[in-house]
Amino acid sequence: MTDTVQGNARPAISPSLFAFAIFYGGMVCIAGVLGNKQVALGPLAVEAGIFAFLLLVVTSSAVAELHGRDTANRLVLIGFVPLIASLLISIAVLAVPAANDMDPVRLSAFETILGGTPRIWAGGILAYGTSQLLNVTIFSKLKGREGNRLLWLRSGIASVLSQIVDTLIFITVAFYGVFPIAELLLGQMLAKVVLSMVLVPPLIYAFVALGRRLDSPN
Repeated sequence: MTDTVQGNARPAISPSLFAFAIFYGGMVCIAGVLGNKQVALGPLAVEAGIFAFLLLVVTSSAVAELHGRDTANRLVLIGFVPLIASLLISIAVLAVPAANDMDPVRLSAFETILGGTPRIWAGGILAYGTSQLLNVTIFSKLKGREGNRLLWLRSGIASVLSQIVDTLIFITVAFYGVFPIAELLLGQMLAKVVLSMVLVPPLIYAFVALGRRLDSPN
């Protein structure tokens, strides 16, 4: 299918890719904000941003399943745009003086949530790009071997491995030398592996089914 603009034909973006791209950009931006809260899942403690990151994994995997590895990789790379733009806007807003009548408690909370160090920002950007591209690569490689079978297994393996790498990169870049990180690394990895195994397989089936429904001509 093509759209014509001023006599030039260009490929039309599929409904599923359009919807998933918008959703992906939103999850990229909100993940860092959610990460300011740690949630208790039974004996496990994990930063809440993992839920948005797992949805990024699910979305990029669904795009790889429906539209191919190259398209999924482009989605991940384009995801740097809202990620870096939201970071720069946050830095600019933090630098602008607050209104005199703003509640000091709200101002302090705002600065705590959106503030960060260059190491934390760098760790988040590096972890995002590396882990998401790794997820697409592993998912696509396994599909090349298995074909369209075992979607749950491909998505689970890719998610677990990419989340381990994500944790290693972020915590090491952000906190190495600040305090001992071994216990934090192990705890976060365990939590993310468990969540990846439990949440990602059913979600990937739901996203792929939704994508096929959106692209269906009927």
